[in-house]
Amino acid sequence: MFFSEKKPKTKKEIETMDAISANESLYKEGLSTLRDLIAPAAIKTAPQYVEIGDAFSKTIFVMTYPKFLNTNWFSPIINIDFPLNIAMFIHPMETADVLRNLRKSATQVQSQINIEAEEGKIRNPVLESALTNIEDLRDKLQQGTERFFRFGLYITVFGEDLSEAEKNIASVETILEAQLVYTKPAIMRMEQGLISTIPLGEDKLDAANNLNTSPLSTTFPFVSSDLTSNQGILYGINRHNNSLILFDRFEMENANMVIFAKSGAGKSYMVKLEILRSMMLDTDIIVIDPENEYKHLSETVGGSFVKISLNSKVHLNPFDLPKPRKDEDNADIFRSSVAQLIGLLHIMLGSVTPEEDSILDEAIRETYAVRDITPESNFNILTKDAFPTMTDLYEVLRNMDGAESLTQRLKKYTEGIFAGFTNHHTNIEINNQLMVFNIRDLEDELRPVAMHLIMQYVWNEMRSELRKRLLIVDEAWIMMRHEDAAAFFFSIAKRCRKYYTGLTTITQDINDFMTSRYGKPIITNSSLQVLLRQSPASIDTITETFYLTEQEKFLLLESNVGEGIFFAGNKHAAIKVVASYSEDQIITSDPRQLLEIEEAKKELEEEDEHFEERK
Repeated sequence: MFFSEKKPKTKKEIETMDAISANESLYKEGLSTLRDLIAPAAIKTAPQYVEIGDAFSKTIFVMTYPKFLNTNWFSPIINIDFPLNIAMFIHPMETADVLRNLRKSATQVQSQINIEAEEGKIRNPVLESALTNIEDLRDKLQQGTERFFRFGLYITVFGEDLSEAEKNIASVETILEAQLVYTKPAIMRMEQGLISTIPLGEDKLDAANNLNTSPLSTTFPFVSSDLTSNQGILYGINRHNNSLILFDRFEMENANMVIFAKSGAGKSYMVKLEILRSMMLDTDIIVIDPENEYKHLSETVGGSFVKISLNSKVHLNPFDLPKPRKDEDNADIFRSSVAQLIGLLHIMLGSVTPEEDSILDEAIRETYAVRDITPESNFNILTKDAFPTMTDLYEVLRNMDGAESLTQRLKKYTEGIFAGFTNHHTNIEINNQLMVFNIRDLEDELRPVAMHLIMQYVWNEMRSELRKRLLIVDEAWIMMRHEDAAAFFFSIAKRCRKYYTGLTTITQDINDFMTSRYGKPIITNSSLQVLLRQSPASIDTITETFYLTEQEKFLLLESNVGEGIFFAGNKHAAIKVVASYSEDQIITSDPRQLLEIEEAKKELEEEDEHFEERK
């Protein structure tokens, strides 16, 4: 074996190595690190705030909690729409030490109760309740079903300036105080508060409360809304927790629903799925279909598909009056019908002056009087042929002074190009569980008129007979472009609840819908709202209307077909609409899939013909 002995370094070598080490240190000091990139330019600490570069922060901590806490009570803070940091520090405590302290507390409370009893005082509910709570907690700790913790909850709020930070902190305190959770600012300890609420895992503030497992579990922030009930229909899957969204819209304050989505996002698909499932619960469905999307569904389930066009043999008379129920007055029904007729004529005739409006009111009443119909008439015995038509109104206007312009404009609906549209007695009945009114073949000018006319007819049927119904209006923005049509639409949204009917409003053009002064009231009068995938051009309007958070905004922009957010009262959840294979074959709107279904039908028909020939 050979051993080598390392010679001691000379003074010159040592000096050389020190110089190299010093040069390396200088070199490293000149390198940019991650810490340099994320560090603010400067930090200023004050007793009531911390200034971090161009931003300000304030920290508060929870001081006390109420006796009872509900699950998900902290959710409003989690979902608040401004930047904040939240830190939760949970420090476990030894159960034996806690039991020892609780035993002392129980002894003190029991002793106080005994002393007051010996003095002849009446029972003290505060002491008795405290003793019961202590004993319950002792039992649970001893059994191991509960544990005890020191829990610190700190919130740091940021703002571009000090006033914004103070405003945001006031908003947080207001939300918490509404639930009897009280906070205090970390005065003189704002720096420790900021350090405690950044992801370092250091509890520098150390302002904790004593909580056992049950109340502590209520602060768990990731609780998704559960929209599952014991009745109703399946709307889809909750994307938060994969539970089912089962809901009965008729159990809400009203059964109205609004659906907003871009073209191709799956809104009609979702509505047709709801129709199919609602029919199994004996709900009557009435659909206004502007684009022929519900024909295949209607044919499959044996519904009635009513095509409204200029050459159609199906007619609706706007002069029809509903049959009054026992609690309704004929005079009120008559006045309401006249007002609806005036609104329809405003759409048909265009701009109408106040003088012409008065003439129309008088002319409509005179037209009914020509047929011996007055507010005192018995509407229950009137047949559909007894009501006047648009021609009768035209003849009355021809003989009235100052009605020349109205007569000329109305002429095209009695003798002109639109003569066959609104100038006949009603010749249909709502006698099927599914009724689809199709207006695809009408000119754009006539579509609002047709939608108003159909809704007026349905409204009369709703008032005459109380039944569980859904009225579905697709492409509702068509009506919202006209003041009178939008007003009538809004009146139905407000009043249909009294007649056991739910109104479903579907539109892809949120901007046109919201430009009407009746747009937002229709949304607020709907207990259910569904937002599917949105376009970037309309997302700001949607965000402002529904008070969405940034996360919800991006969710709607990035959702796939049939995905979005389902609002039901105060609850909402991300939804994915799912249909079975059989349902999908019935409700699909995919043109390619519809062609395949039609080809399969033709093949089956040809096979049946060949079979009959062989027989």
